[in-house]
Amino acid sequence: MPAHKLLGMALRYLLLIWIAMIFIFPIVFMVISSLKPDLQLLSDSSSLRAFLPVGDISPTNYLSAFDRAPILLFIFNSVLITGITIVFSLFLCSLAAFSFVFLSWRGQGVIFAIILATFIVPFETIAVPLLLIVNNLPWIGLEGIKNSWINSYHVQIIPFIADALTIFLFVQYFRDLPKDLIEASRIDGATWFQVYRRVIMPLSGPIIATAAILKFLMMYNNQLLWPIMVVQEESYRPVMLGLQYFFQLNTQWGEIMAYLTIITIPVLIFYLLLQKAFIASIASTGIKG
Repeated sequence: MPAHKLLGMALRYLLLIWIAMIFIFPIVFMVISSLKPDLQLLSDSSSLRAFLPVGDISPTNYLSAFDRAPILLFIFNSVLITGITIVFSLFLCSLAAFSFVFLSWRGQGVIFAIILATFIVPFETIAVPLLLIVNNLPWIGLEGIKNSWINSYHVQIIPFIADALTIFLFVQYFRDLPKDLIEASRIDGATWFQVYRRVIMPLSGPIIATAAILKFLMMYNNQLLWPIMVVQEESYRPVMLGLQYFFQLNTQWGEIMAYLTIITIPVLIFYLLLQKAFIASIASTGIKG
């Protein structure tokens, strides 16, 4: 291989390594800091020692974090809320995308444009009107009839099932699928729902993984503003509200780092389970260009 190509490859890899380190360093700092007492954590933060497991290293902060807040309950709530939202979101958003790509109906383009326009509407602008709506919606559950959705799981799930990004991702993917399969299925007498279930979705593994990962990150990481408004009972609180427990009375930064490390684990596990399909989706998108 010519010298200039070797040099270019080396520079490319150095750049990629540098970019990777920029993203990895905050995680390393968080994990290492969670093992240090506060005084050492603050003194090491101004040097490279902040990224090294040196000094007084112990799991004390993790034990203290579990004593201060019901972490497992918060993780369970967040995983439950996020998981149910993902399942319903993938089903309903893929159905909506299927109708936009493979069916023809009046106002199709206008409706799709309106959905895409919601990208520019921040959630903060609709939070208060949405709160007024859910506060007056009746709900029939195990506890009987309630006159409000406040303090429940479904108030944290139902408003976020459908979103413009997931619909857009499915639409873009469906548009690149071979139309011959759909036409052959219709000629064989398959209904549109059978085409969706037996033809389209089995071919959509990569985009399902991509949409699931993005939805997981959005739901798991953004459970702060809305839960603060609609959840007062501890039994329904997600992980982000758990941070409030560590800023009461005396703030222990080591415990905060330990808590953040613990709640990051479900995100890493979910990504590792779907990483192959996610990478396949990115690769196929690049090939189709």
